[in-house]
Amino acid sequence: MRIASVLTSIALAGFIATGAAAAATTAATTTTTAPAATTAVPVKKAKTTAMTPEKTAISKQCSALADAQKLHGKAREKFRADCKKNGGKAT
Repeated sequence: MRIASVLTSIALAGFIATGAAAAATTAATTTTTAPAATTAVPVKKAKTTAMTPEKTAISKQCSALADAQKLHGKAREKFRADCKKNGGKAT
């Protein structure tokens, strides 16, 4: 019983020491990379375009047409792209 207790204590101490060492390594890594991020050239954010209800309806219509034709994969992607360019009408 005493041996099991000693082994458990050693294992627990090992886990705690490993966690502390990992945290110290992570903190050191983050502080060294922070200055590099401030000298980088800022990147412009891409415009996010919200889908209007009209575009949503066209997209759903094109999906329904693709489902009716049982299209999958690349053929479905091409069909939907062409359909959306035509305003929701199949070509």
